Amino acid sequence: MGLLVILIGWIAGVASMGRSLADALTGSAPALLILTACLFCGAVFRPGLRQSTVYRCLLVVLMGISSFLVGYLYADHQLEQRLQYRVQQPEQVRVIVYIRSLNRLVADGTDDRRVRQTAVVLNRHQQPVLWLLNTKYTWPTGKDPFQPGQYYLVSGKVRPAHSYAVAGAFDQERWLLQNNIMGSMQVQSIQPLTGQQVSSSGHSVFVRQQRGAVAAFQLYIEQKRLYFRTLINRESFVHQGLLLALLSGDESLLSTETREQFRRLGISHLLAISGPHVLIFAVIFCFAVNQLIRRFYPQLFLTLPRPDLLLIPFAGCVWMYTAFVGFEIPAMRTFLTVCLMSLIMLFRQRIQPLTMLLLSAGLLLLFDPFSILSAAFWLSYGACFILIRVYQTVQQQSINVVQGWTDKFRQFFSILIETQWKIFVALFPLILFIFQQISWVAPVANIIAIPFIGMLVVPLAVVGAFLSLAIEPVGVLLFHLADWALSCTVYALSLLDRLFSPELQWLAMTPWMLICLTLAVIILFLPKGVLPRIWALLCLFPLCIPAKQQNQFQLTVLDVGQGQAILMQLPGQNILVDTGGSPDETKFSIGRQVVIPYLTGQGVNRLDQVILSHLDQDHSGAFSAIQQQLRIGQVYSNEWDQRFAQSDFHYCHAGQQWQYGQIKVQILAPEQQHLSRVADNQNELSCVVYIQVPQSRGYQNFLIMGDAGWETEYQLLQKYPDLKVDVLILGHHGSQYSSSFTFLQSLQPKLAVASAGFDNRYGHPHLLVTARLTALSIPWLSTIQQGSIQFELDHHAKMQIRSRRETRKWLQR
Repeated sequence: MGLLVILIGWIAGVASMGRSLADALTGSAPALLILTACLFCGAVFRPGLRQSTVYRCLLVVLMGISSFLVGYLYADHQLEQRLQYRVQQPEQVRVIVYIRSLNRLVADGTDDRRVRQTAVVLNRHQQPVLWLLNTKYTWPTGKDPFQPGQYYLVSGKVRPAHSYAVAGAFDQERWLLQNNIMGSMQVQSIQPLTGQQVSSSGHSVFVRQQRGAVAAFQLYIEQKRLYFRTLINRESFVHQGLLLALLSGDESLLSTETREQFRRLGISHLLAISGPHVLIFAVIFCFAVNQLIRRFYPQLFLTLPRPDLLLIPFAGCVWMYTAFVGFEIPAMRTFLTVCLMSLIMLFRQRIQPLTMLLLSAGLLLLFDPFSILSAAFWLSYGACFILIRVYQTVQQQSINVVQGWTDKFRQFFSILIETQWKIFVALFPLILFIFQQISWVAPVANIIAIPFIGMLVVPLAVVGAFLSLAIEPVGVLLFHLADWALSCTVYALSLLDRLFSPELQWLAMTPWMLICLTLAVIILFLPKGVLPRIWALLCLFPLCIPAKQQNQFQLTVLDVGQGQAILMQLPGQNILVDTGGSPDETKFSIGRQVVIPYLTGQGVNRLDQVILSHLDQDHSGAFSAIQQQLRIGQVYSNEWDQRFAQSDFHYCHAGQQWQYGQIKVQILAPEQQHLSRVADNQNELSCVVYIQVPQSRGYQNFLIMGDAGWETEYQLLQKYPDLKVDVLILGHHGSQYSSSFTFLQSLQPKLAVASAGFDNRYGHPHLLVTARLTALSIPWLSTIQQGSIQFELDHHAKMQIRSRRETRKWLQR
């Protein structure tokens, strides 16, 4: 019990990485550790204390809190160490790099492929750091611009990690941090260097290290990965990309169509190297070793028991394959678990499966605390926990000792079905928390794919890869057999795809709804008799109640890069002012990747109003994607286009207003008679939205200017001379041709907000605008520095301001 509490506390503490805890709590860690040690020692010298329920409960609580604080402090220290080497500002640089790992090829829809290469940068800091290098080359005739084991002098523009700081959106900064990548560089020129040249430039110690045994082994592994990529690409395999991904985790040859199909079917996890891949390789190798010993030296089994004798080669194989696939989290989990089980078997100990799983997770976090930031960590260990529960259930069932092949197949198939639906149900809340979307056909697709891939494709590919190193034609033959098995698998999956035409479905759930769902799932998977199953239904009851905004007022300026999207949430009303949009929504969709994840994470499945200030791409480009996923009531804009054919569309103009309780929303511009000129002057005739929250203590009046400039500002001052503005959303993202000195001086807002993109080519918010704000003593915020900015009216009628970048240390600027 004590070990379980310590492990859970440790994992929870590391999982708090990036969050800020109260100084009083973290400062009390030494005292708590001393107190826990004293209580533990007290039981050693006074055994009678162990019988006291109060003592045991106090000791368990203190152990849990202490291990939590130790985990948090350890993770926080590692985070601070890593953050100090991050690139801070975009700049032109010229650096010496060493290529340690294989690159990643990414198709861009043409004959060119982008090369993403992780490189060790030598002359940036006192110690080497990792950067992500981006360049292009023609495929398949082009040559890789980088080769493992080589040095290069590279010049280009390096940029800091910067993601859309929106709750629910993919956090690129977290992903780069997890992979220890301190910046990304767009490569402009590449010049090969020799080791001698690098040594003469002051990096002789690093060059000598790369000649060591460990570095040489790592380089050998990467060269073999490159060999298999070249081999599989050279042969006429139908499913080159799938074959390579399943063998080594390298998705460079994977087609976009296959990737999308696996995503729709909810089986993308099969493309990553998982524990079964590693174990299959180890089992095949140990089987061969066992046969060799039986044939040539059977008396060895008389010296050592067979399980003990095979433990070392088994663990060695697991380690080698884990290294081969780049120490991915599922493979590392398997390696640590195998090591722990080997030690337990050697020392003839017994340990509960759950304790073993948590011990493996705790050790992984000790070696690499940043793996806690990966979805693979949680999904991998979550799936393992369910597999343990299924195994325990099967063990409890009465199984006949003698079975025919028909009975064995029926039992295997029933266990497979039971496993898949239980994993689907158990991981349902976690998947929604991470991705906000689900594939309903995932259990069926897994039932089809797992037997083919696990029992045919992976064994054939692994044996083929092993044999190809010695006898390449034989290995290629086995690759062809694996490719044939993949053809059968893909055919069955394509039938399923055509039959159901699945799409990942977004599910709008608030955090409280997810908590209720999680509690229901936990109750379902508890051992029988612990809690009545009916309690799970009670936990699900809140999910049947439509989610409503509990706060009186909440307005969020979303970080959509160089664009604008503002969500206003009222009790029973959700209003979106602008949607944002990327220059090409087909390549990267602000709607699908940023806005929709945020809306569903807030429990929003319907927008009662969408007000588009105008139809520029950066203000309305994401509308189509949002319209496909969410129900939309009324749409207002200064212009009509074909996207509104199925909508309840209205032109927005001055004089329109809506009352929601005490909160009033008005359109101040443009004038109705000027709408005919919108096509020639979209920006200046933007819909200007004015929001009044009279019950607020503090910020009461919000003015959203769209892309309106000086002309509209002058007209507003003439028409509304007594206009009161507390929060001004700067026009045109802070352009120098908006937010004039006179306008700012007349309104004197308490706060200005600029919605703009990091390192944007327009220089928004412009230095002239920020200088005007500074001269008038008007504080200002921007989505560049703060990420999403939220104004929320609390229960005491005080307007609270929060920014997304304040919530995680790696997001702070």
